[in-house]
Amino acid sequence: MIKTILFDVDGVMLSEERYFDASALTVWEFLHSPLYLGLSGDVFTASPEEKDIRRVRELVFVNDEVLNFIKSRGINSNWDMVYLTVAYQIIRLCERLKAELGQKVTDLLTGQINRAELARLAEWAKEYAPDFAIEYAKFTTDFSRGNAQKAEMLLYLNQIARERCGVVTNVFSRNSDLWQLCQETFQEWYLGDDRIAASIGRETMQPGKKGFLNDEIPIVSPEEMIQLFRTLKEKGYTLGIGTGRPSIETHVPLGELKLLEWFDPNRVVTATHVLEAEKESPAHAPLSKPHPFCYVKGLLGLDTPNSEVHSFALPVPNGDEVLIVGDSPADMLAAQAMGCRFAATLTGLSGKAARSKFESAKADYILDDVRDILSILE
Repeated sequence: MIKTILFDVDGVMLSEERYFDASALTVWEFLHSPLYLGLSGDVFTASPEEKDIRRVRELVFVNDEVLNFIKSRGINSNWDMVYLTVAYQIIRLCERLKAELGQKVTDLLTGQINRAELARLAEWAKEYAPDFAIEYAKFTTDFSRGNAQKAEMLLYLNQIARERCGVVTNVFSRNSDLWQLCQETFQEWYLGDDRIAASIGRETMQPGKKGFLNDEIPIVSPEEMIQLFRTLKEKGYTLGIGTGRPSIETHVPLGELKLLEWFDPNRVVTATHVLEAEKESPAHAPLSKPHPFCYVKGLLGLDTPNSEVHSFALPVPNGDEVLIVGDSPADMLAAQAMGCRFAATLTGLSGKAARSKFESAKADYILDDVRDILSILE
């Protein structure tokens, strides 16, 4: 009998749409802003109108084909999505520059890519490749040649660098300066000028970003979710959260919607806790979904030392007493690694079209939305 229910947030309680918008804008900034690569072909602004946001997302993610592909490979983190997309275009630009610059490009691709290196690359592009064409659709084409899944996708960038540029490197990974820069720049877009310093310890590099945190879209009405969580609490279930959102992006919107109060505070695990665990023990990284760390931590409690979470034997004892509710293959893979039950909600990026994938993967339950959870509980 189920006793503990751990919920994802995006695609279950809140729409992922604004996260994907922020991801697209981050990629766009890296490629077109004068503070980054400054490539021609589009004019960057830190304060785009809604119609521009729609256009940028359609362009960068090829009408969401790139997003769907990345998520189908088990990537659940928007930070990883941004990094993959930005790094891939950097590799393509380096391929174009290699004939002219030779060893300089090799040196760039075998060292850490930080702001200084991006500035150098921007100067090279301006001089030697002013007509460089960004081709977003090629991302899916190149990654489809391999079978990289989950965190392996980030490492597969090294293979693409070798194939396209003839450079043997291992610089592309989650533990890189470029990944950190992508993460911080995404946070600028999502949190906006007013909140960013509390998150990353500095102001936005390009002021004008209003953020999306106050523009969240509940998947079902807050009133209905409140009633659902109240009912579950009254029935004696322990409720927790395992999300790829950082803490501020979890607590603020769920708090404003009066949803957070229904969850055990000791079991609300966010990407902030995951990053802290990775920094504390780099050998265990990456720990983002589909790694089960956030759900195991949620099961054991935030007061459980990370060392005990890492060493906790999987599958978990009495796994049939734990239900994980998520919208993505990454959530399901985490649940399967733990030996827990999994309920898929058809309210993520793919919507009801995801049903067949969850059926073929043998999800325990498939729900039209989170409200249907009451129908599967004893």
